[in-house]
Amino acid sequence: MEKVFFRKAEYDYNVLKPLVFEMIDSAGTFSVGKGTRVLIKPNLLLPAKPETAVITHPLVVKAAAEYVLEKGGRVTVSDSPAVGLFGKILKDGGYRKAFEGLDVEFKEFKTSVEVNIGEPFGFIDMAKDALEADAVINIAKLKTHAQMLLTLGVKNLFGCIVGLKKPEWHLRSGIDREMFARLLVSIHRAVSPQMTIVDGILGMEGQGPGKGGIPRKIGVLAGGSSAFAVDVTICKMLGADPDSLPTNRAAKELGLTSYDVEITGDYKVINDFLFPVQDPVTFGPKPVHRILRRHLVQRPAADKKLCKLCGECWKYCPAKAILHDKEKISFDYDKCIRCYCCIEICPEGALKAVETFPGKIIRRLLL
Repeated sequence: MEKVFFRKAEYDYNVLKPLVFEMIDSAGTFSVGKGTRVLIKPNLLLPAKPETAVITHPLVVKAAAEYVLEKGGRVTVSDSPAVGLFGKILKDGGYRKAFEGLDVEFKEFKTSVEVNIGEPFGFIDMAKDALEADAVINIAKLKTHAQMLLTLGVKNLFGCIVGLKKPEWHLRSGIDREMFARLLVSIHRAVSPQMTIVDGILGMEGQGPGKGGIPRKIGVLAGGSSAFAVDVTICKMLGADPDSLPTNRAAKELGLTSYDVEITGDYKVINDFLFPVQDPVTFGPKPVHRILRRHLVQRPAADKKLCKLCGECWKYCPAKAILHDKEKISFDYDKCIRCYCCIEICPEGALKAVETFPGKIIRRLLL
């Protein structure tokens, strides 16, 4: 039976450091010795301050880094952000200040190698550094996600796809959440982290995972050797059926988790967590999916008061479905694949997923 550890925590480093040390020791999943190359993969989505809950808090990452350093290992902290300069993310997110004096390398994923992640995807390009490290510590942020409900341990490793290869995979998966979930699970298996920690001290609810979400103090760290088990237990903690998370379903279908998890520590169910609205699934033969997508699935929309026409959304959109002029942006909903990348990467939090009227009616009938 897989074990997941929950600990009450806050961003006081004197309290946080021993908790992270204890969590890694309790998992007992890898040994670090002199010269062991350990890559730490936080969620560094875009430039944001820690209090926005958009990125993994630097003190959680620092504690894991110090654990490795004290054992004689070498630490690299890496990610491939969706938007913004890597250095700016480190500065705005408090990483530069938090890590002053520590022998830690910060390195943006740049170089890819081809890896066969199995059917139906075959060979895909993944970050070389993540695959060649002796060990990987995966440190995710507890956030909602407009497309995938939540982004936790498994989805965090999508950041091991370098740069604009990420929207390409969104486009290839299209509106099919199950296909995208299986891709995420396959990427996770390729990286195979020895430890997963989810920073839920300050989490995010509402329309995450970007600046449109709502920070919420949850006050917990969760961790274990299996990201699948960690994700399952966090769903339970938030009052959600584990099957509601597409990556959990995909992992279960592939025999990677049974949902049979031993939970230890400070675990308490939250009954009022605000999840993003999930639209009715498409059904029937594939030729009708485009019609259903247009009329039933929630769609991205811009708040003109917040939008600064910075261009990040239309540059990143994998389907090239965002139109723009000097005054506003608009959407070609026939092209839009409802990946909500635009919502995720908007630096102003100006984009939201809104329900269509038919979709709202059907969702209420199904509840």
